[in-house]
Amino acid sequence: MRAAATLLLTAAALFSADVHPTVARFCVGCHNAKVRTASVVLDGSAPGFDRGLWEEVLTKLKGAQMPPVGAPKPTDAERASLIKWVETELDKRSSQVDRDPGRVTVRRLNRTEYDNTVRDLLGVVTRPADDFPADDSGYGFDNIGDVLTVPPVLMEHYVRAAERISAAVIPLGAARKAALEKYVADVEEQSRRVDEDDPAGYPYPPGAFEAKHLFPVDAEYELVVRIKDRRNGTRNEVPVLLFLDGEQIATFSVQDGEYTKGHFSTRKFVRAGEHTLYGAFPKDYVNREEWDEARFGKAQFKVERRIFVDGLDVEGPYKYDSRQSPQWKRVFVCEERTDACAARIVTTLARRAYRREPTVQEIGQLTGLVKLAQRHGDSFEAGVQLALKAMLVSPQFLFRIERDPVNAAHPISPVELASRLSYFLWASMPDDTLLEIAIRGDLRDPAVLDSQVKRMLRDPKARALTTSFAGQWLQLRNVEKAQPDPALFPSFTPHLRESMIRETEEYFNYVAREDRNVLEFLDSNYSFLNARLAKHYGIDGVKGRELRKVDLATRDRGGVLTHASVLTVSSYPTRTSPVLRGLWVLENFLGAPPPPPPAGVQRLDEAKIGLDQPLRTQLEQHRTNPSCAVCHQRMDAIGLGLENFDPAGAWRTKDGKWAIDSSGELPGGKRFSGPAELKKVLLDDREAFVRTFTEKLLTFALGRGVERFDRPAVSAIVAESARQDYRFSSIVSGIVNSPPFRMRRAEGVTQ
Repeated sequence: MRAAATLLLTAAALFSADVHPTVARFCVGCHNAKVRTASVVLDGSAPGFDRGLWEEVLTKLKGAQMPPVGAPKPTDAERASLIKWVETELDKRSSQVDRDPGRVTVRRLNRTEYDNTVRDLLGVVTRPADDFPADDSGYGFDNIGDVLTVPPVLMEHYVRAAERISAAVIPLGAARKAALEKYVADVEEQSRRVDEDDPAGYPYPPGAFEAKHLFPVDAEYELVVRIKDRRNGTRNEVPVLLFLDGEQIATFSVQDGEYTKGHFSTRKFVRAGEHTLYGAFPKDYVNREEWDEARFGKAQFKVERRIFVDGLDVEGPYKYDSRQSPQWKRVFVCEERTDACAARIVTTLARRAYRREPTVQEIGQLTGLVKLAQRHGDSFEAGVQLALKAMLVSPQFLFRIERDPVNAAHPISPVELASRLSYFLWASMPDDTLLEIAIRGDLRDPAVLDSQVKRMLRDPKARALTTSFAGQWLQLRNVEKAQPDPALFPSFTPHLRESMIRETEEYFNYVAREDRNVLEFLDSNYSFLNARLAKHYGIDGVKGRELRKVDLATRDRGGVLTHASVLTVSSYPTRTSPVLRGLWVLENFLGAPPPPPPAGVQRLDEAKIGLDQPLRTQLEQHRTNPSCAVCHQRMDAIGLGLENFDPAGAWRTKDGKWAIDSSGELPGGKRFSGPAELKKVLLDDREAFVRTFTEKLLTFALGRGVERFDRPAVSAIVAESARQDYRFSSIVSGIVNSPPFRMRRAEGVTQ
């Protein structure tokens, strides 16, 4: 009690000396005991330190939403001093009063985690969760415990998936039949492509075709290239090449004539997993054919594509022996068909499936299933299959369960910490190395934990951070749904859409893998482009279809904020929206989303946008409503700074007949002109971005929203990251070592 009283007295003294003059000058006129604007009182008449009130004040200050438009404003230094005071006092109270690490609801594996866990547990590379209902999202992510419900239909899917998976890993019937899957090229689109480095339309070199195939098991497969030959006149012998994951594996000779199809195949052993097949002609091969003067009006030679890779087929598996497969050997760690062997098999499996040491009772139940099958006349293998099926529908597998050994806030166990870590960085179960360290208890050692974090970030499985975290933080998943009007944006093809997504994924993966400064998410002098995307951006000198790191001549494109993926998902199909783009930045980069618009606010008239006056002018008129201006002043300014990018992210200088004006002024008087200067202004408040990025990543890591009692942890992570030049790994390490990640509040305990 004495410490709390001293804290309040100290806070009052600091408030009086440091920030009271600012509050008295700019705030108290409206927020006093008499006027009570918005029920907020800041004149000192309210007793104590109302944390909820000051959190609201902090949000308004950071968003420059107060003082309102037209009222006198503090200088940047005065605003910064007040923000610093509020943050410091909030952190003090959180750290000295709450000491609450939070509590994560017991949650099931989401679809991505389920597929990855089955892959790492059993080596099954198919995606069984594709058939599951879509996962709900909370706080922007689909791994939040509070929204991952288990409807009855999902349990039915779990049972069916367990049956299919166990039958695939331990097949008991006839040998697996070979299946045929065909991938067909768009020949009409191919025929319009004669220049390998022409980025428009078809994504591959002339006549070529690529397909991705998920090979279910390690086995031999028949790989087929199908050719369509429409050449007129002389038909010379032409080689066609077949590649697997970029390695040339076969060369065939095409000799067939006009309008006939050639089928060429080779048998190849392929490891289970997704692989890329690519059929192509030599780069210098094109057709030079004479047009008929009677048919086309004049005789001429035209270079055109008249022979194509019509498609690619995969048939198999062949020569597949399930008992020699890695999946079988992963399960059958012994082959004696004895009770002791059954116990060893189910113990090994359960240890990995449950992400901990199984109990004696659990082992007894699982070995009992093996015996039950044998008593009914089934084989030992059938019994193990039944036990495996039981594991795959067990709550111990489907849910991430953390226990409360004491009725208080407590460190989670080492094996629980291992699961938190692996599902954070890999979206999958701990591997044997991490699990063994956890079971020994060594993961409590900070040095051991740090070494494991570094090891896991280097592992290819860490790309899950790109697909799961970045895909949701940056809303890349929404690019798949974006549909810019094809009449207005005919260059927006499925291939361009794919390049947009891959640019941002490769960019994020590069920052994470190379441990770059996370401020590069906001601005940099490089990106990842191929010929198609470079053409879309108006950048010369980039050839080929593969993305590669490209140095940029200007800062207009650096950072994910100006990637076509982000610009497209924050636009309407027919026009840009400074409001949507500004809101996107406030929510995802600055952590200062505005409140929902008040009821009855008139929307922009879509029919008039851009006709009688520029969109900027219409937004300015919209902001004449004082209830709109307080939020839109900052939001619109940011969005207007990105107006040089059209709804598909291409650069432009005019919007219809109106010249683009991408200048703006943020609350506080900071001016800019164009996206490069906008990003520079945003970087002036780099801590806002780093704090927001940290909160987003912490939310993803914990599977719950960041609460006010997490403030000290977030502040500590940001401060330590600043000392390490904001390296990506410093934020990951800070999260992993933070109380919210390593501890847990017991159920029913309040702080």
